[in-house]
Amino acid sequence: MEAENTNVRWGVERRLEFIEFRLFWEGGVNRAHLIETFGISVPQASKDLSLYQERAPGNVMYDKSAKRYIAAEGFSPLFLDTDPDGYLSRLRAVAEGSLAPEASWLAVPPEIDVTLTPKREIDRHALRAILAAIRGNQSVEVLYQSMNRAKPEPTWGRITPHALGYDGLRWHARAFSHQEDNFDDFLLPRILDVRSPGAAEASSEQDRFWHEHFQLEIGPHPALTPSQKKVVAKDYGMTAGKRVLSVRYAMLFYVLRRLNLLADPEKEDPRQQHIVTLNKGEVQKALELARSTPRGSEGPGDRHT
Repeated sequence: MEAENTNVRWGVERRLEFIEFRLFWEGGVNRAHLIETFGISVPQASKDLSLYQERAPGNVMYDKSAKRYIAAEGFSPLFLDTDPDGYLSRLRAVAEGSLAPEASWLAVPPEIDVTLTPKREIDRHALRAILAAIRGNQSVEVLYQSMNRAKPEPTWGRITPHALGYDGLRWHARAFSHQEDNFDDFLLPRILDVRSPGAAEASSEQDRFWHEHFQLEIGPHPALTPSQKKVVAKDYGMTAGKRVLSVRYAMLFYVLRRLNLLADPEKEDPRQQHIVTLNKGEVQKALELARSTPRGSEGPGDRHT
């Protein structure tokens, strides 16, 4: 009974968050919105709106002409994180087709488009087996298609996966390679088959570059004008012309590639490349360290990209 009550409370909290979402981002909310989104009854929707007004007094006003509640001038969110990323991530998910419009909470989204990338096909059975191995602290044999010239055909190899990573375009399994005696990244779309669960060869704790973080310092491109540097600093959330990003050593290569910081960003056109690395020497040492240490990452891309 206690678990059931907890679920009910969670459901109510979720609907109160929805009310605030519609008030803040969509201009208003009414009973029909709650009924359509959550499939609740008319009395329950009325009760939710009354409860919200009790919990957040002064946050809403009733617009008789529009027959809906709108945010009052002194609106202060109680249940909703109003970070723009929360709204824009929903908008992006709808545009990419990964979230149904009716599940997005967006009543009247603006017309949008996003830069799409081809979907990377991942075998669902392979992913399920990798997830099971991670949960069970086991190893598995994977049929993997490497891009290494020495391995032109798919080969079987045993790995002990412990985490998943995403570089903004592709998902990979972070795993210990039994053959290579180190941790590396195995792209999920290139895992063609999985078989033979077995004992783990290494633990997650041994993957030091998954657990240890590097402090990546970025700043505006030095060739930008003062006003341009100011807006870049605002865009990236910099303080005193610098932003420090705490990045796993195992993910550093991917972050640098995503931000176009692997080569010499200072030599790039500042109109295209707005940021540079401020601790470039330390970055290069960090990449070399992650590539060379046994039972650490050999460096993303060395064998499996």
